[in-house]
Amino acid sequence: MTSVRFVFGGKVVALDGIDPNMTVLSWLRTKVNKIGTKEGCAEGDCGACTVVLGELTQESGRERIRYRAVNACILFVAALDGKQLIVVEDLRQADGALHPVQQAMVDLHGSQCGFCTPGFVMSLFAMYRSEGQPDRARVNDVIAGNLCRCTGYRPIVDAAMAAYDGGRADQFSRRERQTVELLKSIARTETETLALEGAGRRYFAPVTEDALADLVKAHPEATLVAGGTDVGIWVTKHHQDLETVIHVGGVRDMDFVREVDGSMEIGAATTYTDAVHAIAGQYPDFGELIRRIGSVQIRNAGTIGGNVANGSPIGDSMPGLIALGATLVLRLGKQKRVLPLDQFYPGYRQTALKPGEYLSAIRVPLSQPGRHFHTYKISKRFDQDISAVCGAYCLDIAGGQVTRARVAYGGMAATPARAPQCEGALTGLAWTEDAVPVAMRALAQDFAPMDDMRATARYRLAVAQNLLQRLYLDIEGGAPTVLAPEASGQGMGA
Repeated sequence: MTSVRFVFGGKVVALDGIDPNMTVLSWLRTKVNKIGTKEGCAEGDCGACTVVLGELTQESGRERIRYRAVNACILFVAALDGKQLIVVEDLRQADGALHPVQQAMVDLHGSQCGFCTPGFVMSLFAMYRSEGQPDRARVNDVIAGNLCRCTGYRPIVDAAMAAYDGGRADQFSRRERQTVELLKSIARTETETLALEGAGRRYFAPVTEDALADLVKAHPEATLVAGGTDVGIWVTKHHQDLETVIHVGGVRDMDFVREVDGSMEIGAATTYTDAVHAIAGQYPDFGELIRRIGSVQIRNAGTIGGNVANGSPIGDSMPGLIALGATLVLRLGKQKRVLPLDQFYPGYRQTALKPGEYLSAIRVPLSQPGRHFHTYKISKRFDQDISAVCGAYCLDIAGGQVTRARVAYGGMAATPARAPQCEGALTGLAWTEDAVPVAMRALAQDFAPMDDMRATARYRLAVAQNLLQRLYLDIEGGAPTVLAPEASGQGMGA
């Protein structure tokens, strides 16, 4: 196939020769004059560009459409293939009436300057189409990825609650069967790989992992993209030209969460949204960390596999996975190998992948009695921010003694890494308050943290040490033991 096909405005759109680096936001504003979708940050933070994607799914044996909000500014147009694209202009109903979400925003004065309003509306619309009446905490989570400089959040939350007053019937529910048929008409078979060429660049989107393996082996120089939440920024902010792109987000047999030999195996194409419930069921702290990794829009598009494979030193999923002893399934052609995640990063932004090899799945050991896992993210903002320090701790405690300890940090070094001195100090100790300062002092031998715009080295080390106090309190409760800067050899940074 050489055309990107998607449902837009109630009909199938087919695009030939599209630039594989073109974003959905750019296409909407420059090619079809849909300017309700705004550009604010161009990096997936502000939510002004929010659109909604509809995808075919099975629900109770019936074909339905699943609606999810995403950021158009970092989503490539080719990723629309096989989906429905909904923008704010589509919400007006056939008789000219506003959609219930829009009407609630008007009635409850949810718009001030208006720039951010379409993005808020689309985030609330996705919730309206997908969920029953929310509570305020859920609304706050849904709009955490939409920023308003006029600080108009209270009336927006009120509008989100009030939109449900008249029920959930709208033009999308009335046209669902017709839209399902349109989506079925453009669904690709397992043998159909999307292959585009435009502006001198190439884009491939296979449906099966076997096809993906062949493509990556044939094009080892290609950039692999799943949700584009990181790679999209390379184009929009770093102005890179991606000559060859291979999209893994549509590989059906890499989108799963399943139990395999005492481990939870997560396909590399599985989004955070689709993985979080299974992960939280095993490790509740990890589920909360995923909620803070990014907005709903980011979690709907981004994948844990992409976070791991990109190798950023501040990727939030890696410390937790390393502490849990996760392993990676890597594939090259027909061959697979398994590698511990803590051996995957030889250096800054480097991975152990061979040419033509890619990450296929992640295996995480299941929880077990006596195992305590906690992870903490320290950032300037609670939501929608990059970590200064992310710490993760997995302790096996039996008979009041630490029998096994795995400790990992992100943001402390050029790669996410374990803290072997800290682990060694904890292993074999009685799990009492006296173990905490021992572990804190040992941790100072594990890292020489970096200074950057987010934090100083001294601050990072002090925070990383103090998180060990929090770990003890979370496991046992009680009052903290404060390790003075003189005892640790480090002061608090500004």
